[in-house]
Amino acid sequence: MKWLLTLLILFILTGGFLLSPSPVDSAAWQPPEAPALSGPLAPNERLQDADLLARGQVNGPEDVAIGADGLLYTGTADGRIVRIYPDGHTDTWLNTGGRPLGMAFDRRGRLIVADADEGLLAIGPDRIVTILAREQGGTLFRFTDDVAVAPDGRIYFTDASDRFHQKDYRLDLLETRPHGRFLRYSPRTGQVEKLIGNLYFANGVAVSPDGSFALVNETWKYRILRYWIKGPKAGRTEVFADNLPGFPDNLSIDGQGRVWVAFPTLRNATLDALHPYPWLKNLVAKLPDTLQPKPRTYGLVVAYDHQGRPLLSLHDTAGSHLKEITSVTPGNGSLYFGSLHNDRIGRLPLGAFSAAGDDQP
Repeated sequence: MKWLLTLLILFILTGGFLLSPSPVDSAAWQPPEAPALSGPLAPNERLQDADLLARGQVNGPEDVAIGADGLLYTGTADGRIVRIYPDGHTDTWLNTGGRPLGMAFDRRGRLIVADADEGLLAIGPDRIVTILAREQGGTLFRFTDDVAVAPDGRIYFTDASDRFHQKDYRLDLLETRPHGRFLRYSPRTGQVEKLIGNLYFANGVAVSPDGSFALVNETWKYRILRYWIKGPKAGRTEVFADNLPGFPDNLSIDGQGRVWVAFPTLRNATLDALHPYPWLKNLVAKLPDTLQPKPRTYGLVVAYDHQGRPLLSLHDTAGSHLKEITSVTPGNGSLYFGSLHNDRIGRLPLGAFSAAGDDQP
């Protein structure tokens, strides 16, 4: 009799799981075969050489901006923006009340912040927070993600998803529908315009030093797009780099024109195998987080040339020193590495990498 009761309970639980609604309406996608980690992408342990700043003093320093005062500014999981001093100590500059992600200083010395919850913010030296924008075209930002300030002062930023909030990013990944937008804010008019819509998780942003183009990551499609701002291609979009080795996050361009891309983790073979089957992804989305596909603990940053070809890569294959890197910021003669779920910021001398990347270990 006990076996019959157990079977009945399992039947009820299974039936309830199968019949319960899914939080996603997934679309099918056939990912390209992941590129081999060879040549410039070959694994190494260069990230193990990084200095660790503010270790144990920050929780989730997703991005790093360098102020005119020489201090590092970063946003943390509890809504704070923290300053990091040369001697290693930190203090809280302010709390946005949301989740500050991408950030960059503008020409007026304001810290421009993409806050996942609060929208596009400007913070003056007086610590007064101004909300620049929370919506575009009547659609609210649900996941303001990254930001870059162009030489002309206009602000380029992303709304990663207009359906899912930051805490539900994995649902956006499983759904695999184009909920992201690439946007531009004009300080002169106070208006926001949509430059590219229907993006599969619009993420990191960078603007070229001459202001001729912007780059934006389409994370779920493993690619980077180039949007032309000026010149004969102005207003056009093209693929800059495709079939990347992992999920691209924030990116930046250094003084030599190299594009630095942070990868929180490598491609996931299980997830790639799920993508062609929407019904299966709908079921997976109903599972507890502990039973869903897990990202591999890894540290990875890749530099690309102006044509989107990989030049060199920096790895921490165990993710023991630096893991889940979400941003790479050149400045002060160094590269700074942020992370969404770590307690430190990494730093490596920028001069250690040649213009051509021929020092790749």
